[in-house]
Amino acid sequence: MMEFLRDFQRMSMYLAYNVNVDAIVYLNEKHIESLIKEFGVENIKRRIEEYPREINEPLDFVARLIHALKTGKPQAVPLVAHEADKWFNSRFTYDVERIGGQVGVIANLLANLNFNRVIAYSPLLGKKQADMFVNRDNLLYPTIEKEKVVLKKPLEAYREEDPVKINRIFEFRQGTKFKLGNEEIIVPYSGRFIVACRFEEFARIETSPELKPHLPEIGDIVDGVILSGYQGIRKHYSDGKDANYYLRKAKEDIKLLKRKKDVKVHVEFASIQDRELRKKVIYNIFPLVDSVGMDEAEIAHILSVLGYRDLSDRIFTYNRIEDAVLGAKILLDELNLEILQIHTIYYLMYITHRDNPLSEEELSKSLEVGTTLAATRAFLGDIKRPEDVKVGLNIPFNEKGEFVKLRFEEAKAKMRTREYKIVMIPTRLVKKPVSTVGLGDTISAGAFASYLSLLRKNKVY
Repeated sequence: MMEFLRDFQRMSMYLAYNVNVDAIVYLNEKHIESLIKEFGVENIKRRIEEYPREINEPLDFVARLIHALKTGKPQAVPLVAHEADKWFNSRFTYDVERIGGQVGVIANLLANLNFNRVIAYSPLLGKKQADMFVNRDNLLYPTIEKEKVVLKKPLEAYREEDPVKINRIFEFRQGTKFKLGNEEIIVPYSGRFIVACRFEEFARIETSPELKPHLPEIGDIVDGVILSGYQGIRKHYSDGKDANYYLRKAKEDIKLLKRKKDVKVHVEFASIQDRELRKKVIYNIFPLVDSVGMDEAEIAHILSVLGYRDLSDRIFTYNRIEDAVLGAKILLDELNLEILQIHTIYYLMYITHRDNPLSEEELSKSLEVGTTLAATRAFLGDIKRPEDVKVGLNIPFNEKGEFVKLRFEEAKAKMRTREYKIVMIPTRLVKKPVSTVGLGDTISAGAFASYLSLLRKNKVY
């Protein structure tokens, strides 16, 4: 671990596109009971059955929140109505406000791990968001002055007129009990429910026209690129543009970043509720990148749009490792990826082709970095300096680790895996996490950075 941390100090990363403010509420029984009383048991049950895929009014939120609490699974649902947005501010007092969005979380993490240079880009940069980036000399925002790229600290680059996106995050704890009418519900796992703001002004995933021509030189000065935020793209916009327009722009960005050198690009995939949009993102973006990170639910979503409905349903219903391995093989091949990284509560997995230059042992070490960083963040709430990771190294692997390893070996024995390198490690699991927000992003960033570090060490990148 310390060897990786030393190498990180010689590495640089470019991150784009999504940054926001996370307004966090630590849910307790009183919060939940108050919401049930306010909206009524029968109304909530009816709306749960309707399963709203976006939040247009507060009842949509309450129904999806209760559903998330029953399953104990992390969920994110888009908020699309400004009136509902105002309701949240009048209804809740936030326990914590901090930087969010994959770019925000990963930028602060990498900067605090003493990466040589972290260049973080977002189309919008309001003062409140700029304030939440760590104030370090290695965390920079790209600006253009006299037709040249100038890297500045975010607080020196923000724009007063830029709006600030706020996502509300409701953290829940395993074991929380409440009643929905006659039904007693005990939350099975700790997790979070994200009310993801999806207003049009925040849904334009693109690089500014001034910066765009300079992407080749940015790609040339970094060791890796992490892109995220495609879940924010909308089907249609009020000015007549549509998802196809922004996806074309996104594809141009990737090609420009790779123009001077074939820099490795990782996409951190997040849940896209709309099936058609999900399909567009998968077919347009994935074939251009090298690495993708996702959880098991997102594998199922992607398999569904690729036409593997039965396998998708099996992953959702049974959550078996053999189905996840089979699904991962399909995604790797159909989307022409170099490597696929999967993070779940109990295990992390890499799948790549047999000709990958890293050994299975090295790939396992890379995953170890991801789970150690995530365990550190879960225990401390944040990672402020490289020495913090010693905390993560002392957190044990989860109690299902041996069972998971056994099932993984059984799964590999049953199916054709000779053409692949597939590795799995149990996660280090914090029983009572300070926070679960950003753990998947932390795993993916740590795994991707250490993957690049190993490629550099082997002199194949």
